[in-house]
Amino acid sequence: MAADKKLVENITPRSEDFAQWYTDVVKKAELVEYSSVKGCMCLLPGGYAIWENIMRKLDARFKETGVENVSMPLFIPESLLDKEKDHVEGFAPEVAWVTEGGAQPLQERLCVRPTSETLFCELYKKLIQSHRDLPRVYNQWCSVVRWEKTTRPFLRTTEFLWQEGHTAHATEEEAEERTIQMLNVYADFCEEVLAIPVLKGKKTDKEKFAGAQSTYTIESLMHDGKALQSGTSHNFGDGFARAFGIQYSDKNNALQYVHQTSWGMSTRIIGAIIMVHGDDDGLILPPRTTDSSFLHASRRPRS
Repeated sequence: MAADKKLVENITPRSEDFAQWYTDVVKKAELVEYSSVKGCMCLLPGGYAIWENIMRKLDARFKETGVENVSMPLFIPESLLDKEKDHVEGFAPEVAWVTEGGAQPLQERLCVRPTSETLFCELYKKLIQSHRDLPRVYNQWCSVVRWEKTTRPFLRTTEFLWQEGHTAHATEEEAEERTIQMLNVYADFCEEVLAIPVLKGKKTDKEKFAGAQSTYTIESLMHDGKALQSGTSHNFGDGFARAFGIQYSDKNNALQYVHQTSWGMSTRIIGAIIMVHGDDDGLILPPRTTDSSFLHASRRPRS
């Protein structure tokens, strides 16, 4: 019957092979194309349009809470990365290193940022001297590199796009308040803009971010019955501040260590959109995630 005809051909049914269905949808919807570097993807106009709208709407929510955007370097000197032992050990297996500049060997290896905690710590040490310099609530939109063994478009790639917020506060209470505030921003954004229900929770000590005092996450349930971590917010306490010597003079002129947070959401969230809203005919997009000019037969807006 005509009513039974698939709108888009050559998409593996979810019930048959969910992983292959996901890959078929990504390719058929022309969201990405593979590059010659394993695990690195080229975002095509349709895929990048979704990310642009996510950036625009999420950035507006950040700024409503006082966040300011900055841009940080791509490279991290090895000596800077080594200042926080737990952080280094947590990321060591995923780090890509630059050892030559032009034809000359470098005197010190440079890490291609897997995340930017150490860079922000170096910056905050220079900017913060007094309680009047606090809080600092910065964010950057950028790409990072983590050398993954197994990759899949959006969900786990060697290089990916994201935002990473890094803040510094006078007290432990202020840092915890910001940590929870940003977790709630992510949760509300997923539910109100992406139409993805999420659960909020705290990671175990074994699962928390390397170097963090505590890690909070939002998890969303995919059609294959698995949960996907969709955004994280970390309370660093004063651990990084002690490692990097980030201190300020309080109102009594006594030196105190700052308390820090970090929080991020990446292009992985596009994978969540695909797996939550898509069906056997392709990708279904909530209307707030993209402009109609990028919609094709395999990218049908949900009414």
